[in-house]
Amino acid sequence: MTGVPRLLVVDDDPTIREMLEMVLDSEGYAVTTAQHGLAAFALLDEVRPHVILLDMKMPVMDGWGFLERYRQRPGPKVPVVVLTAAQDDSRRPRRPGAIDDLIRVLDRCLGAGACAAGPESAPRA
Repeated sequence: MTGVPRLLVVDDDPTIREMLEMVLDSEGYAVTTAQHGLAAFALLDEVRPHVILLDMKMPVMDGWGFLERYRQRPGPKVPVVVLTAAQDDSRRPRRPGAIDDLIRVLDRCLGAGACAAGPESAPRA
């Protein structure tokens, strides 16, 4: 990959957005944040992220709404990593992850050919 990997972090909790931005920036990622799915959708063409980190429970447009609209959007798709702090979400992962797990997922995704050349070459979801 040439250049800095671009991430779009979508979460309604400002503390989580700031923490992820600080940690991921220190790991060498270019991070843009949005407070809900609608704001994130508006940023897609400008930011052209390599990976989207998405909370599922947010006001205005939640993660499910964002994913539905994103899948209908023409053009290539990038990987979406779902992050949620929801305790009652039946679809949440069985084991909560740590930031090291997130970094490993991002490194694996960005190292795999799927997003190594940028969003233009990513497979369609």
